[in-house]
Amino acid sequence: MRKVIVSEFLTLDGVMQAPGDPNEDRSGGFDQGGWQLLYFDEIFGKVVMDGFAATGGFLLGRRTYEIFAAYWPNQAAEDPLAGTMNEMPKYVVSTTLTEPLGWQNSTLIRGDVPGEVAKLKDQAGKDIQVIGSGELVQTLIVHNLADEYRLMIHPIMLGSGKRLFREAGSPTRLRLVDSTPTSTGVLILTYERAASSDA
Repeated sequence: MRKVIVSEFLTLDGVMQAPGDPNEDRSGGFDQGGWQLLYFDEIFGKVVMDGFAATGGFLLGRRTYEIFAAYWPNQAAEDPLAGTMNEMPKYVVSTTLTEPLGWQNSTLIRGDVPGEVAKLKDQAGKDIQVIGSGELVQTLIVHNLADEYRLMIHPIMLGSGKRLFREAGSPTRLRLVDSTPTSTGVLILTYERAASSDA
């Protein structure tokens, strides 16, 4: 059975919105996008690429998918990250799309999202990684479909913006399985859901 791994850039106060570009997601009047860019280093890059190498596909919400689909197909073929993003299977959850936007290896998931994600988990193969996709992650949390959280916590507080963990969530016990600091002060933490015996 495959795991669903939620992999997120976060600020110290839990904001996940628009880490990569000022115009990535301005919803809610958010004007602090691009906050992650100053913190990238070799350690960070290795962790990201190692995570991708262990991934069998990406599970994405509609907004994140559209951002990625507009960017990655237009990058140089020799870029190893672009090659991974373009070739990897993408499972896109949306209530508004009727078909994916033409990005190769993309499959649309509509209707019973928890049921369809459970079917993906039951398939053989490498784990499935969720990037960004804040609204989709809320669905995964509510239905106990997120098995692991890879949280890249940056030493910055923004005070506003969309957060990964929201007030509607129910108590969930997690177990720390890995931690890696970077040279820029980012702490990369990997948590998995604790078994009932660990609670």
